[in-house]
Amino acid sequence: MLPLAGIPMCLLVEDSNEDADTFDEALRQSGISTELHRVCSGDACMALLCQPGARRPALIVMDLNTQGLDGREALRMIKSDATLMSIPVVILSTSANPRDVDFCYTSGANAYHVKPMRYPDHVRAMIDLLDYWLTRVSLPGNDRQKP
Repeated sequence: MLPLAGIPMCLLVEDSNEDADTFDEALRQSGISTELHRVCSGDACMALLCQPGARRPALIVMDLNTQGLDGREALRMIKSDATLMSIPVVILSTSANPRDVDFCYTSGANAYHVKPMRYPDHVRAMIDLLDYWLTRVSLPGNDRQKP
């Protein structure tokens, strides 16, 4: 995928096609100009991020439970790498287990969202997430003007 000049890239780490489609629908409904790149595992996430000359995402949205290297380990690797640690990482999970939440925040997650069970609620939550992280806050390495 060729980078889109001036448009932030969002990296989605999600192995569920259904949840990825929900995220894609939320992005479409939000109207936010974002280049979405999806990978299905923590392994693929790290391979992409560590690729020489790879485009740096403005935001990483990561499922906690993926095949291979899971979101927990990928989060720890991202937040322990000096070149990646400033990228905001938002965890999306079906788990509301306080141990998972605590682990993620202790490991450097910027937010932890439990995936809503109802589709409309899930889409709304993702629209709010995208709006907050891509239009309302100043992100590292992002010189776009904010409204």
